[in-house]
Amino acid sequence: MSELLKNIDARTKLAGTNKLEILMFSLGVDSRTGKRETFGINVFKVREVMRTPPVTAAPEMPAAVEGMVSLRGALVPVVDLARFAQFPSETSREVMIVTEYNGHTQGFLVESVDTILRLDWSQMRVPPAMLTANLGGLVTAVTELADGRLVMMLDVEKILAETADIDNEMVFKDIQPIGVENATVFFCDDSPVARSQITRTLDAMGVRYVSAINGAQMWAELKKVASYAESSGRKVGDLINVILTDVEMPEMDGYILTKNIKADPRFIGIPVVMHSSLSSGSNQQLGRSVGVDEYVSKFEAQRLAETIGRLIHRSVTNRAAA
Repeated sequence: MSELLKNIDARTKLAGTNKLEILMFSLGVDSRTGKRETFGINVFKVREVMRTPPVTAAPEMPAAVEGMVSLRGALVPVVDLARFAQFPSETSREVMIVTEYNGHTQGFLVESVDTILRLDWSQMRVPPAMLTANLGGLVTAVTELADGRLVMMLDVEKILAETADIDNEMVFKDIQPIGVENATVFFCDDSPVARSQITRTLDAMGVRYVSAINGAQMWAELKKVASYAESSGRKVGDLINVILTDVEMPEMDGYILTKNIKADPRFIGIPVVMHSSLSSGSNQQLGRSVGVDEYVSKFEAQRLAETIGRLIHRSVTNRAAA
């Protein structure tokens, strides 16, 4: 199975093309329907795939965490994805996908892996509410294969937040209002968990915001603001202080959104912050290559607040000096 991922580094060239590659896998046969559903995870988040090694149970772990394994000297928590998603399957899960994102490494137990699928983010659709409700909000995007199968992309940020306890109220307690009237941030993210963290951060800062669930929706909102600014004789920078974007989103990813913003002269001077769980140096460099001004990893509320506050104060100063 390591052969499946041996060329993963070469895939970084997909960034900025609105394309992605997903590793497809199964959690087993759904005991309610008798069907084997197909799920997916971005290849950028996958470190390796292996047969499940012996798992050591530990006390007081979340229900879906099976325990820990030792990988090259590092202790890695192991999550049973079927249990986490409350997916009713009795099929054994003998394969482990080792993932790395937000600076955390964890293993996901699955029944089997299928193949790597390359597709355009425009082929990924926002899932219907009924589907997200049935899987506890764990599905962020869906695409249909040529054979009629649906592939459901999982919200790995949600898994990390609920199993590693990194998204609690304590991380927001020291964030203070920035004292800037009418400061406004536009942000987009397909993960409800990530959007919640962003809104709590901005609320604590006393900053207004407009949100969207993907890049396409955000780009439509930004163009509306730009048209309004033109018709009223104002600058877009008077209405938007900072734009915050995720990388992975259905329909339009953060790279393409940033390219669109930076190519439109109406948005000159408005900083774009990339807020992503893809926090490696290579991904940060890819963001900068399309014009991103700052890069903040997810689940770092204090750093997010510091970055946004600094950029807002800078934009206010620049407007006053203009």
